[in-house]
Parts: sequence; C-alpha cells; structure tokens
Amino acid sequence: MGIIKIIAAILLPPLGVFLTMGVSQALLINVLLTLLGWVPGVIHALWIISKQSEQVS
Repeated sequence: MGIIKIIAAILLPPLGVFLTMGVSQALLINVLLTLLGWVPGVIHALWIISKQSEQVS
C-alpha cells in the first residue's frame, strides 16, 4: 500500500495524507499548503508518509 500512498501524495497531496493519517491536524495543514501551492502540499504529504512508515518499521 506504500506505493499507492506515494502516488496519491504526488497527484493529490491531501489524499495521500488522508490515507496515512485519516482526518487529523496534518490533513488540515496539508490542505492549506496545497491551496497555497501544489509543491508545498506534495513535500508535506511525502514527509508525513515517510515519517509514518518510519514509526511502523
């Protein structure tokens, strides 16, 4: 499922964060960053996904 989250984070950053964290503060932050620009949203989404995968491992 990791590759699906990464693809979702690139195409639609809030979706990648939602699949990783659910409805949370990180999702709200990512929506705001995505509204400010697509690139900050993607960077934040990839960071959230990688941080979550580190905690699971």
